[in-house]
Amino acid sequence: MKRIVLAGVLLVMSTLGMASGPIKDDSPTKYTVASGDTLWDISTTFLESPWLWPEIWHANPQIQNPHLIFPGDVISLVYVDGKPRLMISSRGDTGRTIKLSPKVRVLPGESAIPAIPLGAIKSYLKGGYVFASEEEFEQSPYVFYGEDSKTTAATGDKVYARGDFTADNVSRFSAVRRGDMIEDPQTGELLGIVGLDIGTANLHQVQGDVASIIIQSSKLEMRNGDRLVDQESSGLVTTFFPKSPEVPVEATVTANLNGSKKISKHDTIIINKGGREQLEQGDVFAIYRPDEKVLDPFSGEKVSLPLERVGYVMVYRPFEKMSYGIVLMAEEDLEVGYILKSPQP
Repeated sequence: MKRIVLAGVLLVMSTLGMASGPIKDDSPTKYTVASGDTLWDISTTFLESPWLWPEIWHANPQIQNPHLIFPGDVISLVYVDGKPRLMISSRGDTGRTIKLSPKVRVLPGESAIPAIPLGAIKSYLKGGYVFASEEEFEQSPYVFYGEDSKTTAATGDKVYARGDFTADNVSRFSAVRRGDMIEDPQTGELLGIVGLDIGTANLHQVQGDVASIIIQSSKLEMRNGDRLVDQESSGLVTTFFPKSPEVPVEATVTANLNGSKKISKHDTIIINKGGREQLEQGDVFAIYRPDEKVLDPFSGEKVSLPLERVGYVMVYRPFEKMSYGIVLMAEEDLEVGYILKSPQP
């Protein structure tokens, strides 16, 4: 009987043009958060357009912050003043009922669910760097000599670098090695030079433009020519809120950071748009196959097929002219050249 009533409410709201659009037709009325879930997973369970989660969760501060959702919590679909809302109806730790404006409980952060699978992007999130131009790369401090004339160095070793070390309060560096040059596939513009993550180092002593550096951690042996960038500028926060871009943007899948031709779910791709186009962490794009033309045998004409959405990607690390994004959904193997558009409800 409850399901019949709920179906009736949804039908009436749809007829009246009210805010039931985001809700899936087969959406459950309740969902118990499981270990390994993400905010995106839960949003996909309830919503046709997962990036619209703030529209129905805005009254629930404990859901707005994914670090306050925990395995065992029960999320319920309810209607408040005729509009769909998601709320935590019970907590996994106590089983108590929660009102729409509950008190925040304090639990270890590592037990809360993340917004996206952080493990898939960990190596690209805080390490590495993207140089916006050849000039920026050339002007960054570089390693030129190792202690005891070593040509490579590892954790605990001292190396020497040359460059500008006059910036205030900059004593920790990320060491990066020159990687691929990324060009816009449409315009040929240089979007950036990827700096591959080598490790971290602390400033020891400075004399003029020469500094001694102590390697604190290393993923690869540091060698002459590796560059040093401010560690604060090489990483970003890890709390994401998937959303639609503030400004409509069309972009292109420019590269796959793992180097393979085929791109799958949870791969990191490079997008040919960035901060200058006002892209932000959390911006979600729909992924479409590029324009495909086929022969109409009756007219003899080449006809463009309609664009078909085949996935979603979320920006997690924007740079000036390009961005890193994680593929959150892929209905097929994706490739460089696929089109990205602001998602439609």
